[in-house]
Amino acid sequence: MEFGTGNTGFMLMATALVLLMTPGLALFYGGLVGRRNVVAVMMHSFVSLGLSTILWYAVGFSLSFSGDVGGVIGNLDWAFLNGVSISDAWSGDGSIPIYLFFIYQMMFAVITPALITGAFTNRIRFGPYLAFLALWQLFVYYPLAHMVWGGGLLADWGVLDFAGGIVVHASAGMAALGAVFYIGRRRAAERGPHNIPFVALGAALLWFGWFGFNAGSELAVDEVTIVAFVNTQLAAAIAAMTWLVIEWRREGQPKLVGLLTGAVAGLATITPAAGFVGPGSAAIIGLVAGAVCYSAVQLKERMNWDDALDVWAVHGVGGTIGIIMLGMFASLSVNPAGADGLFNGGSAFFGKQIAAVLGVGIYAMFITYAMLAAINVFSPVKTSQSDEETGLDAALHGEPAYE
Repeated sequence: MEFGTGNTGFMLMATALVLLMTPGLALFYGGLVGRRNVVAVMMHSFVSLGLSTILWYAVGFSLSFSGDVGGVIGNLDWAFLNGVSISDAWSGDGSIPIYLFFIYQMMFAVITPALITGAFTNRIRFGPYLAFLALWQLFVYYPLAHMVWGGGLLADWGVLDFAGGIVVHASAGMAALGAVFYIGRRRAAERGPHNIPFVALGAALLWFGWFGFNAGSELAVDEVTIVAFVNTQLAAAIAAMTWLVIEWRREGQPKLVGLLTGAVAGLATITPAAGFVGPGSAAIIGLVAGAVCYSAVQLKERMNWDDALDVWAVHGVGGTIGIIMLGMFASLSVNPAGADGLFNGGSAFFGKQIAAVLGVGIYAMFITYAMLAAINVFSPVKTSQSDEETGLDAALHGEPAYE
């Protein structure tokens, strides 16, 4: 059939932008760790581009978007793209081919488990990580994608998540906390970010790619796409400046890493609301994201949780407050396919958003903990102390980033 060339072209570009986010994440995380663990942490992101693509093609797309089993998961009718034709349109206005929707959603499946890896960097063995990468998608990501975006029970209940506050950020962030609780603290101390220019480059690629992540989630070019694009920039910039100012006042110096971390917090927080709220609401969301996610980092330190790269504080807390604030600020005047939030008379919708994100967070955290414990029965998950002291680049991969 004939597809809309404008929408198809835009979605091809959006897909490439979201793909670019995973290498961006590798650079962001790679710069934040010490010199002895750069390759190891970057490997976690890049290997997801390989393994997660294969899993998505084999079963992930079908389990997320084909059929329905109890409102929780799809079926295997579209496994290996069986029965899916290049000429088939995706649902809605039919202006993009289903193959394009398949690969766009694949990029979300690729980056989501990679986000978790910043929490347990420097202390997980590579083989068990590969098992975790596969199992986490099967038991966490695919069911959540189906329940929220694939016509499952959360969608039927009226829960909204424009681009991944529940499916991506809250689930990954809470999974990160579960992983930290299971794996424990690092035994070899590091001095902090070894390469701030890497962090800046990675953050720039993430910020750039996030326009495909958020605006692309409309799956077309229309007014909502533009609103999501504008909201993405507003929230990121305001969160970045909020974090910068708070940290500057607290520590006496303006920090580039803080500015960049604040931007990522703002991007994660606006993600679920990007296409459902107006710019004024997005500005408030950015302000709250910068302040609350910064406070979450301080809480993590006081609680002595060794979430190495603040995945819980930035993505878990950011995604959670983004879903809750969507429940407050959503407006049908912005997106008729959305809902009215608490401030527009939608108290029931607000309650559903809170219940959904809290339930998903608890599920992701406990399933992650149990999954790592199960993997550990077959192969030790945590690295040895000697490997940590040597550095995982040399000890596990034989590829030191620096001679």
